[in-house]
Amino acid sequence: MNYLTTLDWIIILLYFGVIAGISWWAVKKKKKDSAEDYFLAGRHLGWFIIGASIFASNIGSEHLVGLAGSGATDGVALAHYELHAWCLLVLGWMMAPFYMRSKVFTMPEFLERRFSPHARTVLSVISLIAYILTKIAVGIYAGGIVFRALLPEVHILGMDTFWIGSILLIVLTGIYTIVGGLRAVAYTETLQTFVKIIGALLVTYFGLKALGGWDQLREICGSEMFNLWKPVVPEGIESTWAPVKEAGRAAWYFNDKYPWPGMLLCAPIIGLWYWCTDQYIVQRVLGAPDTKEARRGSIFAGFLKLTPVFLFIIPGMICFALAKSGLNPSMHQELFDAQGNLIRDRAQAAFPLLVMHVLPVGVRGIVVAGLLAALMSALAGVFNASSSLFTMDFYSRFKPGASQAQLVWVGRVATVVMVIIGLLWIPVIQGGRGLYDYLQGIQAYLAPPIFVVFFFGIFMKRLNGPGCLATLITGFAIGLFRLAVDTPVKLMGTSYTEGSFLWIVNNIFFQYYSLLITLVCMLVFIIVSYATRPPDYAKISGLTFSTLTSEDKMETRASWDVRDVVLSVLMVAMIIAIYVYFTG
Repeated sequence: MNYLTTLDWIIILLYFGVIAGISWWAVKKKKKDSAEDYFLAGRHLGWFIIGASIFASNIGSEHLVGLAGSGATDGVALAHYELHAWCLLVLGWMMAPFYMRSKVFTMPEFLERRFSPHARTVLSVISLIAYILTKIAVGIYAGGIVFRALLPEVHILGMDTFWIGSILLIVLTGIYTIVGGLRAVAYTETLQTFVKIIGALLVTYFGLKALGGWDQLREICGSEMFNLWKPVVPEGIESTWAPVKEAGRAAWYFNDKYPWPGMLLCAPIIGLWYWCTDQYIVQRVLGAPDTKEARRGSIFAGFLKLTPVFLFIIPGMICFALAKSGLNPSMHQELFDAQGNLIRDRAQAAFPLLVMHVLPVGVRGIVVAGLLAALMSALAGVFNASSSLFTMDFYSRFKPGASQAQLVWVGRVATVVMVIIGLLWIPVIQGGRGLYDYLQGIQAYLAPPIFVVFFFGIFMKRLNGPGCLATLITGFAIGLFRLAVDTPVKLMGTSYTEGSFLWIVNNIFFQYYSLLITLVCMLVFIIVSYATRPPDYAKISGLTFSTLTSEDKMETRASWDVRDVVLSVLMVAMIIAIYVYFTG
């Protein structure tokens, strides 16, 4: 292993010095210690800062560890999730005008205005649980993976390099997040965006150089790893599903090789939930001064979002190719067992392994700084979003007389508590098939009810509070049930009796299970809403398409011009081109 040199560490320390300086400047720039300034940067973020901050928050641990790891294990199969840049167009053109008009702090607050206070509370609970399981725990776990790949094995107070790195990452990120709020997060993320892009480009360049070029990559990986559309029936399996009969009933076991129906139907549900309704992302848009800046920030973020396929998935495939071909014996020994089988857990470190093995001294320091930047920005974003949700959707409602300083302090304490819970959840992630697979599975169980209530809510004014509440509770319960069934298997490595009900639930492919939750939520939302009283349309004026006033429509129309349209069309064309190239 080529560990970091003195020059590399000097570059890394200089980088963090710059980050500290930007954070200090952001803190000094704010005029008052108010909730709006702490959580939404005073609503003064421009489109460039918004777009860069959205991208930096998204491109974090799940990409550096999970997405690159999936490239090494499954090729471009999970690139579908990265090509959801079009969802950012939906955010900018469709959802942002509603959010900006409402002047809300959080997504649950918007749901309260559209439906009811109870809906706000339930969504806040779901969102906080989702953040702990999919962002905080994932970020901490990924930090440990990266530090374990970058540093020699050490043991302090009974902790190995993995846990030392995880805790160090939390401390470094927490300092500037807790002190500076969204303003510090947004401005530091702007710098981190470009550091990450440059770093990933350098890894790709030097990786391809070590491998012998793009054609060599395609030859070693094979056409299957370059194909986005996986078959419903993988090779070597006689049927799409194997019937399992128990007590006179039949169920179906679906394959787990990312078949194209799941990607085509389920992945967009997760994408629209994440990019258009998740506080973690939308909080940047809420920090815009008006709809124009919010939309242009979303479009800019969409273009940046097209890069991860080439910046993270391809490097993961390069790492696999270098190891498989034997061009790098050390990486082969790290990733493959004695029988020549790829070790999925070790493949999660594909990106940092590539950094350590193919980059020259000095350049390695720059890219490691980018690695740490991605990990920190992702955690910083979720720290701020989580504290916003807890403070504005729980504490401020139970203590309406709380001062602005109290709100900020409670937000900081809430962040610390959720970090501790995330640390305790890490063993469950370690028992999965890989970080990105784990992440998409959790999101697939929690996203459907939120997607349904937001999108159906703005399109159908007849849908009401009782229907929304029933949908959120039903969908959340079905998703939690699957998590409760899956967790013992991942935590203890056990399995249910083959053919039993719990075995069937545990083995249904997560995307198909997610589609089931979505269909149930749609039915519950419509049936309960139409079985109860219609909402007061005057109270939801401007919160659905059919209740928009003429002034609302004029304001929205004035917020865009031909440049916004042309750029949006260009983005869609680029997405189609990437799909065509990776369709074999």
